[in-house]
Amino acid sequence: MNTLRKSQILQSFRTLKASHRLLHGPHRPLSTPLFAHYEALSHGEQQLPEYFNFASDVLDKWAQMEKDGKRPSNPALWWINGRGGEIRWSFEELGVLSRKVANLLSDQCGLQKGDRVLTILPQIPEWWLVAVACMRTGIVLIPGTSQLRAKDIQYRLQASQAKCIITTEVLAPAVDSVAAECRSLRNKLLVSDSKRDGWRDFQELFKEAPADHLCMKTKALDAMMVYFTSGTTGSPKMVELSQGSLGLRPLVNKRYWLDLTPLDIMWCTADTGWVVAALGSICDPWVFGSCVFVHRLLEVESTPILNTLSRFPVTTLMGAPTLYRMLVQNDLTSYKFMSLQYCLSGGEPLNPEVMQKWKSQTGLNIHEIYGQTETGVICAVRKGMAIKPGSMGKACPGYDVQIIDEAANILPPGTEGEIAIRVKPRRPLGLFSHYIDNPEKTAAVERGSFYVTGDKGMMDQEGYIWFVARADDIINSSGYRIGPFEVESALLDHPAVAEAAAVSSPDPLRGEVVKAFVVLSPGYELQDKEVLTHELQEHVKKLTAPYKYPRKMEFVPELPKTITGKIRRNELRKKEWEQVSKM
Repeated sequence: MNTLRKSQILQSFRTLKASHRLLHGPHRPLSTPLFAHYEALSHGEQQLPEYFNFASDVLDKWAQMEKDGKRPSNPALWWINGRGGEIRWSFEELGVLSRKVANLLSDQCGLQKGDRVLTILPQIPEWWLVAVACMRTGIVLIPGTSQLRAKDIQYRLQASQAKCIITTEVLAPAVDSVAAECRSLRNKLLVSDSKRDGWRDFQELFKEAPADHLCMKTKALDAMMVYFTSGTTGSPKMVELSQGSLGLRPLVNKRYWLDLTPLDIMWCTADTGWVVAALGSICDPWVFGSCVFVHRLLEVESTPILNTLSRFPVTTLMGAPTLYRMLVQNDLTSYKFMSLQYCLSGGEPLNPEVMQKWKSQTGLNIHEIYGQTETGVICAVRKGMAIKPGSMGKACPGYDVQIIDEAANILPPGTEGEIAIRVKPRRPLGLFSHYIDNPEKTAAVERGSFYVTGDKGMMDQEGYIWFVARADDIINSSGYRIGPFEVESALLDHPAVAEAAAVSSPDPLRGEVVKAFVVLSPGYELQDKEVLTHELQEHVKKLTAPYKYPRKMEFVPELPKTITGKIRRNELRKKEWEQVSKM
C-alpha cells in the first residue's frame, strides 16, 4: 500500500458524525466567514489584492476553522478506489501532508518559485497533494493526462522547460525514451511501490520531508497552473492560469456556478489532466469548504458509478455529457441515490433527450455549464434558474458574455454569431493570463473589446445562451449552415442510437453534406444497414429542419474523443475529406 495511505502518517481520520442527518437537515449555511473579506471585491468596491495564495488564504483558513469547531466533520478529500482502498483527509491533515510535499519539491528537488513541474498522475491522492504543494511554493503545476504518449510528453517537457516530472511506472518508460532530448529536466519522481533506475522515489522523499513549511507569498497574477490546450489544429498551446484566475475568482464571485456549503460532497469525474479537475476537484468546492469526493475508476463503467452514487452521500455530481449518455442506457429506477441533489454537465452540449431521460428516472435536473481552459466556467444554468433544454444558461457573475460578429459588434437576440467575453476596459479575473511564448496567438483571440471563444452561438431574449457549434464544425450544404449538435440530438432521440457525431462530407452537387457516425445502443443488433439508415434519416427530418438530415451514415463501434470526453469531429471530418483527395 502506498505510504501516503498508511495510518502511521497521522492519527486516525475523523469519522463523519451523523453526516446523513447534517446533509439533509433543515439548516444548510449559505455563507462562510471566508466570503466576508472578499465581499467588497464582488461589487467592485475595492481593487483586487496584490497578493493571494490559495493554500494559505483558503485551505489553511478552513483548517483553522476545523480546529475551532466552526466547520462540520466533513472530510476535505474523500478518496476510494472501489477495491477497499479509502482515505479521508481533513483540511488540517491536507495541510500537514501538502507541506511535506512542498518541502520535498523545494528542498530535496531544488525547485523554486516559478519553476514548472509536469505532473502526469491518475486520480490518486498524491495528485491533490502535489497540486496544493505547488501552490504553497509558487511552483507552477502542469497537469497532464495519463493518456499521453512519449511524443506528447517530449513536446510538453521541451515547450514548458519543466525541471521536474512526476508520474507512475506506467509512463516512466515513455519518459525515459525522450528524457535525453529534454535539457531542462532535472528531476524524475516516481509515485510507485516499485523502484526504477534514474528515478527518485516519491514515497522515500516524502518520508524524509519535514511537515513545517512557510507558504510562499505569491501575487494574485502569479502563474499557478499551465495547461496544454488540445485544439483541433496545430500544436498544443500553453495556457497560463494565475492564482487569481483559479483561486481568487470563486471567492470574489462566490455563487458563480456551484453554490455549495461545507456540508456538501462533490464528485467531479474529470481526468486530472483537464482544467475542470482544478475547478471541480480543487478550487471551487474547497472555497466553500466542501468535501471533494474521488472514486478512482480503472475503467469508466455505468455499474460502479451508479453503485457509488447509491452507497456514498455524494450531493453534487459533475461529468461530461458522455457520462450521462452512458448512465441513461441503464434502468436508473433500480438505483436509489442516497443524497444526490445537484447534477452538472460540461465539456460540450448535452442533448435534451439525455436530460429528459435522466430527469424522468431520477427526478433530478442536469445543469449545464460552459467554458474553456482559457476562461473557466463563463455560462451556467445555476441553482434556481429555469432550465431550457439545449441552452447552457446565462453568463456567470464576473463575465460579460455577448454574441458578436466579425467586426466585434454585439448582435441582437436570436442572431447567430461568435460567443465572446468583454475584456476591455476591465479584464475578467477568471480569464487566462496569456499563451506562453505565443504573443501572436494571444493577440489573435481578441477582437475589439472582446475575447473570442471560437464557438458559435446565439442569445435569446432572456439572456440564455445557446451553443451552435465550433466555428470549424459548421456544415455549409447548398448555402444552408448546419450545426452538428441539432443533428446529433435528433439521432440520439432514436432508441437505436447511443452516440452520434455529425460532420461535413464532400458532395459534388451540394459542396458538402451532413454525414453521421452512429454508435448503436447496447444490445441493438444491426439487421439491415440500409433500412436503419433510412429510418434514422426520416427520424431526423421529423425532429428538425429537413435540410439538416444526414445524407450519409456510417455505423461505428466508437467515436474518437479527447481526454475530456469531447467528440473529435475534426478527425472524422478530416477522414471524409481525405478520401476525396485520394480519388
